[in-house]
Amino acid sequence: MMNSLFLKAAFSQQTERPPVWMMRQAGRFMPQYWEIKNKYSFLEMCKTPEIAADVTMLPVDLLGIDAAILFCDILVTGEAMGGDLDFIQGVGPKFSNPVRTAQDVENLQTDVSDKLQYVADAIKEIQHRLNGLIPLIGFAGAPFTVMSYLIEGGSSKDFKLTKLFIHNQPELAHKLLAKIAAVTIDYLNLQIAAGVNAVQLFDSWALALSWDDYTEFSHNYNKEIISKLNRKDVPVISFCKGSSVFAPLMAEAKPDVVSIDWNADLKNIKQILPKGIAVQGNLDPHILYADKSVIKKTIHKLFERMRGEEGFIFNLGHGIMPDIPFDNVKYAIDVVKEFRY
Repeated sequence: MMNSLFLKAAFSQQTERPPVWMMRQAGRFMPQYWEIKNKYSFLEMCKTPEIAADVTMLPVDLLGIDAAILFCDILVTGEAMGGDLDFIQGVGPKFSNPVRTAQDVENLQTDVSDKLQYVADAIKEIQHRLNGLIPLIGFAGAPFTVMSYLIEGGSSKDFKLTKLFIHNQPELAHKLLAKIAAVTIDYLNLQIAAGVNAVQLFDSWALALSWDDYTEFSHNYNKEIISKLNRKDVPVISFCKGSSVFAPLMAEAKPDVVSIDWNADLKNIKQILPKGIAVQGNLDPHILYADKSVIKKTIHKLFERMRGEEGFIFNLGHGIMPDIPFDNVKYAIDVVKEFRY
C-alpha cells in the first residue's frame, strides 16, 4: 500500500503525477447514489456497514480515483455524545436538542466508542472489498465545526449563536470543545485500528472565525487531536474552509497534509509551509460545471504551477456540488490520470 500514489504524495514523496480523490466523491451527483439513497435514510446508510461500503465503492468503480473515503458524516460524533440528529431532505442536518446551557454540556457523553462501532465495521467491510487496490481515508469533524452544529441545531449562515457562545461563555465553550476533542481522538483511533490508511480532520466552518478565535477555539483542539493519533504509516490531512488564511497555523498542529481551499495560490501556500508537509487541493469545484476544455485547461494550469513540488494531492477546494454533471467529474479525473510530469 505504501507504493500508492496517494500515500507517497501524502508523505511528501515525488510522484509521476498528482494522485486524485475528491471531497464528497461518493455523493449526490451520482445517479447510482440516489438508487441507494431512495431506499434508506441518510443515517441508515451511515449505520449499515454493507450500505456504507456500497456507497464508498461507487467512485472507486465508476471514477477510478486514487483513494477511497469512508462514507459517513462528520456529525456522528455529536449524535453519539447525545445529540438527537436527523437529516432532513432539502434542509440538511438538524439536532432537535441543541446545546445552549451548562447542563446541556454536562449531559454530553464522552465514552461513546461502542456507539460508533458501526463505523469500524464499515471500514472492515470496505477494506475487504478494496482488497489492497487503493488506500481508504477515514475522517472526523473537528471540534469547532461539530460544536457549531450542536449549538446552532443545524447549518448556519452567520454562526451567530456559536459566536455568542464562545464570546459570552468561553469557559463553557472550552469545556464543550474538550469533550468533543476527547471523543474525536478515540473515534479516529478506532478508525485507524479498524484499518483506514489515512485520516482527514474536517473543520468545515473555521472560516467563520477571526484569527484569534480560530487559534483559541479551533487550532488548539485540532493540534491536541493530531498529537494523540496512532499515526504510524497513517498520514493525517487537515482541512478547513479558510485554510488559505489559516494554513501556517494548521501546519503547527503537525499534520502530514494541509488541504487548501480555492482562494489561495497553492504553490505560494506550499512554499510557506514547513518542508515535509504536503498540500491537497485546490480546484474551485465550480470549474466542474464548465466546458470540458475549460476543465482540462484549469487542471493543467494548476499542475504546471505545482511542477517540481513534492507532496501534492489533487482535490477540490471543497466538496462536489450535487448538480455537477457526473461526466464532467469523470472527465476531470481522467485528465489528472493522463497527466505526467
